[in-house]
Amino acid sequence: MTDSDTPDKNQQNEILSSYRDSIDNIDAALIHMLAERFKITKYVGEFKAKYKLPPADKGREKKQIDRLRSLSEDAKLDPDFSEKFLQFIITEVIRHHEQFRDNEDKT
Repeated sequence: MTDSDTPDKNQQNEILSSYRDSIDNIDAALIHMLAERFKITKYVGEFKAKYKLPPADKGREKKQIDRLRSLSEDAKLDPDFSEKFLQFIITEVIRHHEQFRDNEDKT
């Protein structure tokens, strides 16, 4: 790359701003997808509490982790990162399910 190929400061700022706009859009989509996911897991938690099912399902968790690790590899995303991210979500979902169970036990 020669000096003439190097974008000037204004061009650099425009390019960087464009990248950041895309990142912001992706972050917004992720938040909306997580909100939708937690809305559904709330229904799962209420269902489990109502029918006295355990809050956690280790078999399901293992399948989900394996599935997301495979999807991550296909997408060229670090599978360890994906597993950590999913494990965080699973932990939060189980915590919510335990709260539903505890509230159901009080009624």
